[in-house]
Amino acid sequence: MKTKIFLFLIACFTAVSINVQAQSNKEKKSNKEEVTFDVSMTCQNCQKKIEKNIAFEKGVSDMNVDLPAKTVMIVYNPAKTNVGKLQEAIEKLGYTATVHNKVENAKK
Repeated sequence: MKTKIFLFLIACFTAVSINVQAQSNKEKKSNKEEVTFDVSMTCQNCQKKIEKNIAFEKGVSDMNVDLPAKTVMIVYNPAKTNVGKLQEAIEKLGYTATVHNKVENAKK
C-alpha cells in the first residue's frame, strides 16, 4: 500500500514539473521580435555572405534572405541585440540596409 502511494506521489510530482517546464518554454519563445530589412544585394554570393555572417550575430535565432525581393527577415532576442545593431552588422558587410518593417513578439 505504501508503495502505491509513493508511486502515485512521484507520478503527480513528475506531471506538475513537466507542466511548469512547458509553460516556461512558451514564455521564452514569446520573447522574440522580427525585423525585415531592404538590403542592396544583387547576387547569390551576396545572399550567402549575409546568411553566413548575420546568422551568428548575438541574439539572432532565425533569418530568411530573399534575393529576388532584396529583403532579409531576422528573428532576434531584444534582450541581446536590437534593430540598430543588426542594421550595422549588415552595413559592415558592405550593403545598405533600411528597415522594411518590425514585428514584436514573433512566433518562432
